[in-house]
Amino acid sequence: MGQEKEHSNLIKVHLKKRGITQTWLAKELSMSFSITNAYVCNRKQPNLTTIFKVADLLGVSPKDLIE
Repeated sequence: MGQEKEHSNLIKVHLKKRGITQTWLAKELSMSFSITNAYVCNRKQPNLTTIFKVADLLGVSPKDLIE
């Protein structure tokens, strides 16, 4: 069997760097905490519109959030 590559969670990394909470991000995105948490923990993948919104809120390029 092939090995699965572990991907780093880039949203989580940028939140931590800036000292921003998932609760704040959820509120700014007008999304529930559970959906935001699923994105942050890589259980769900955000669509491109959401990636662009998150990037704007975190002051990074959308490419910085996609591995």
